[in-house]
Amino acid sequence: MALKESLISLMQNKDFREISITDIVELADLNRGTFYKHYQYKEELLEEVMEDVIADLILSYREPYKNVETFTINELTASVIKIFEHVANYANIYTLILKSNAWPTLLERICNELKKLPLEDLEDYRPNPKINMELASSYQAYAILGMIIEWVNTGFKYSADYMAEQLLEILNNKSVNAVFKINHTF
Repeated sequence: MALKESLISLMQNKDFREISITDIVELADLNRGTFYKHYQYKEELLEEVMEDVIADLILSYREPYKNVETFTINELTASVIKIFEHVANYANIYTLILKSNAWPTLLERICNELKKLPLEDLEDYRPNPKINMELASSYQAYAILGMIIEWVNTGFKYSADYMAEQLLEILNNKSVNAVFKINHTF
């Protein structure tokens, strides 16, 4: 854990390529032998950090329906939506993902997991048989990822609870019946 925290801390100010194993172990207050006992290369350490983030993302996504037989969005409460708590817990990593080129593939992996989970976990995912399940899942994944990106880019302006409440409000909003007034000032 100390090695992972050290690497993440160093990546806040240094490009990954510039970070040495010596930098990592010195910040972690460990010796090189400890590093090599667990990892051969710093890339392996980075990969393990990425896997930790993905594993926790999956757990947080599944939280609202992990102990139920059926899952109805209309009955969902904001308190069981844990994905924003996950992002808050890994705020430094999400900030790195979006503000640097530290993990160019991690954002894509996060999105792919968000697309895959409803398809794997939820039956009858389509409320309308005309809706393509894969496209609906992709739409939802990019919507959630968009909220995460906006939250990170605003410096976590809102609480995780507020973000969960907003997601729930958006999910429950019947935009099909929405009426908009056109702004003719454009």
